[in-house]
Amino acid sequence: MTETLFRPIPRRNLQYVYAPKCKPNQLICGQGQTALVTGWTLKEAVSKHLQPEEFAAIGHLYSPTRGISFLIRNLIANPHVRFLVALIATKEDRNAGGCKCLLDFFRYGFKEGTTDSGRKCWIILSEVPGYIDLEIPIDVLETLRTHILCEETTSVAEAVKITKLFARGEAMPPWGEPLEFAIPEITPTILPGTRYGHRIEGKTIAETWVKIIHRIKTTGTIRPTTYDGRWQELIDLMAVVTDEPDGFFFPQPNYLPIERSFIEQYLDQILVDTPYKEGVKYTYAQRLRSWFGCDQIEQVIKKLTGDIDSASAVMSLWDAKDHDWDGGSPCLNHIWIRIVDGEMSLTATFRSNDMFSAWPANAMGLRALQQHIRDEISNRSNRALRLGPMITISQSAHIYDDTWESADRIIEQQYFKNCKSKDYNDPCGNFLIEVDGENIVVKQTTSGSGEVVASYAGKDPLKLLKKICDTSPALQAEHAGYLGIELQTAVACIQNGGTYIQDRGCCF
Repeated sequence: MTETLFRPIPRRNLQYVYAPKCKPNQLICGQGQTALVTGWTLKEAVSKHLQPEEFAAIGHLYSPTRGISFLIRNLIANPHVRFLVALIATKEDRNAGGCKCLLDFFRYGFKEGTTDSGRKCWIILSEVPGYIDLEIPIDVLETLRTHILCEETTSVAEAVKITKLFARGEAMPPWGEPLEFAIPEITPTILPGTRYGHRIEGKTIAETWVKIIHRIKTTGTIRPTTYDGRWQELIDLMAVVTDEPDGFFFPQPNYLPIERSFIEQYLDQILVDTPYKEGVKYTYAQRLRSWFGCDQIEQVIKKLTGDIDSASAVMSLWDAKDHDWDGGSPCLNHIWIRIVDGEMSLTATFRSNDMFSAWPANAMGLRALQQHIRDEISNRSNRALRLGPMITISQSAHIYDDTWESADRIIEQQYFKNCKSKDYNDPCGNFLIEVDGENIVVKQTTSGSGEVVASYAGKDPLKLLKKICDTSPALQAEHAGYLGIELQTAVACIQNGGTYIQDRGCCF
């Protein structure tokens, strides 16, 4: 950078007005010339040490693929910003890589490419994937890069110190005129469906996640968020994962929004307590291990070791003070552990759940917790416990609008593949259809031993199907459809004087 780019002008109480075009409610705006990007550190933990005239804006950056393009748009719309301070202070910052990718944009530049969903974009030259909308011209981005001085910091104190140093210097002239460019907008097609109460089951977290994304994107309600955007939402969604293997299943190629290396770091946030650090939000482990003055995980292990049938092995992460605490309230609220017939299940409730970006990591973290508790109880009680299902109940199960495009890609590429490999074993059992004179007889058997548990008879296939569905309301949709086809075939055989054989139709 040359001196001419940073030719000072007398400050003389010069103040600017930062006017964000994207996500304004997520920023703390001031009148200075330094943008302070706090990553995962609470922006309030930094702003309380600064005066409004010392900074232009303070805000988080959680995701390089979702957040940097908005941040760049705001800088282009506010050319008086001449300095940028990036705070990389937490493990979450290092895992997500948002601030590193942003700094790499200024250090190394960008090139034309495509997002993981195939949309054309600018790709930041970084080992951390990061995108900028192609609608922003290359010359504007290059001008921005050469007119902002960046500093990387690793603590709140250092970020505040650098910001104050910039504020004490002479004011810099704006590098150009404010610019604004169109933002591509995606509006999903929504089919009619139930808003409240959904049940989705899969063998693995990956399989279940694809089904969740499909259900929300197909029938979810679009609503505004408090974060200057929209989400598509279902209320009270229960996800049941039945057979997640030890060490977790990652598909190849991996279509999940997380990598195995990220999960290895993330599990500590569920299992390992951490001391309080200024500006850092609680972790789930902190809430479970020490927040309330006790180790709730250890309490549950001791309770179930002493009383294997206990129904009160509950861990709570919700604190009544969360309503007033500026550090935010936990999305994960409660966890239950139950042991029935030697099988341990875990059920967790979330008040709010980002199902696209967060749920897979949440689910793997909870599964690791479930395994830890199972192993500890087995070791202390000499009981050979099986690992049962891991269940999440998300009161608000949603997908943010900046991931709709990626969600559509996942559905297109993976959902119908999952459907082809579906296991059609119905917990409601099997149904054997016979013809007895002019009557259709349907016998319901257990899915395991084949024991007959119910019998239905009649001449009207629709009435028979309705009675079966009323008696077994959890009957799988595909199974009900199959029964309808076979019952209608049986009626046609009776009417035409043929003999009905299930799955083979009429024989004459």
